[in-house]
Amino acid sequence: MIKSSIEIIASSFKMAVQELWKNKLRTFLSLFGITIGIFCIISVLATVGSLERNIQNEIKSLGNNTIYLDKWDYSAGGGPGYPWWKYVNRPVPKYGEIKFIRERAAGAKYVAFRIQATDDIGYANSVLSNVHIYGINEDFEHIQQIELTKGRSLSAAEFNSGVPVVVIGFEIAELLFGQAELALEKTIEVRGKKLKVTGVITKQGKQMIGGWEFDQSVLVSYRFARTIMNELKADPVIMIQGGEGITSKALKDNLTGVMRGIHKLTPMKEDDFTLNDINDFSSAISSVFVSLNIGGWAIAALSLIVGMFGVANIMFVSVRERTSQIGIKKAVGAKKRVILAEFLLESAFLCIIGGLIGLLLVFGLTQILTKALSFPVYISTSNMALAIFICIVVGVVAGFVPARQAAMMNPVEAIRS
Repeated sequence: MIKSSIEIIASSFKMAVQELWKNKLRTFLSLFGITIGIFCIISVLATVGSLERNIQNEIKSLGNNTIYLDKWDYSAGGGPGYPWWKYVNRPVPKYGEIKFIRERAAGAKYVAFRIQATDDIGYANSVLSNVHIYGINEDFEHIQQIELTKGRSLSAAEFNSGVPVVVIGFEIAELLFGQAELALEKTIEVRGKKLKVTGVITKQGKQMIGGWEFDQSVLVSYRFARTIMNELKADPVIMIQGGEGITSKALKDNLTGVMRGIHKLTPMKEDDFTLNDINDFSSAISSVFVSLNIGGWAIAALSLIVGMFGVANIMFVSVRERTSQIGIKKAVGAKKRVILAEFLLESAFLCIIGGLIGLLLVFGLTQILTKALSFPVYISTSNMALAIFICIVVGVVAGFVPARQAAMMNPVEAIRS
């Protein structure tokens, strides 16, 4: 039984190759729809999947299982229709609130504070513009998991005393000093203050959603930062990360009660703060990419339907050309299911060949996109398996009617023809 099945598969593959070679133009035109369909599906899945993975990784870099306490609601979008009047008069988060959050929020593992400004920084005769200056406390680096390529981060003593030391981004180090390793122990100037460089952040690369942009940033302690910027006008934010086993929803519910207590809000008053959950952003991004994938499938389905008719056409022609061979096979004892299986396998092989051509085109596209974009685009193993599965299904559906026609032939009439 196994030997017979292998012989049928080998015979079908041989016939499919012969049909391709004998009628190259006809076969190419017939399989073109399959090739384009697979190209559309897999290119959309590969590009959208890689894009989503990159954006999700950027969102996770904002802090895993983290809540951003701010007066602004990030989920409202910030576009022309953003209801800024609802939030503009709210109080900004204050550094002193960290103490109460740590005491009252049982699920909070780390509580970080950040203020920021954008300004010039200089070294010797070099000046860089639009550099992000972040004033942070000691918990910030636990939430952000910042890696350093050279040097060290700020020490606990430096955080507590506000020593004028700084950790700088990789791009800042290269532009000011030529090489990252040359930045250590050098002194840069920020808003008229001299700061010694203790470390250089590992290169992050371009980010699609903005994020922290650490490559173009410098990190100083909060206590030093408040000497060079107005804390209340420096976009202060408190970041709270939940501990092990604490979901962001549970943490958010806990923090709502804590912050209402800190702000002394009565039950009838609305919240005068916003708890922005990073996980909510991740879910929103996922829903957007689901819609993009559906659009890609819709476009590809049209090409596959056209390709299906093309494959059905070539199979009808193949059956007609080999009618006498079918009659001889049936006359010597070939069963209907054997004839049916041979033509279905041939149809599936033809579609697989078209699909492989489509995959090759997608591979070329991923190489182009990887060079053009700031993140790698690649075809996953699951996408390749999906492409082959689609080709098999399309081949079976397209070849069923002509294969059944061949299987139902009368051997005597088939031989006479």
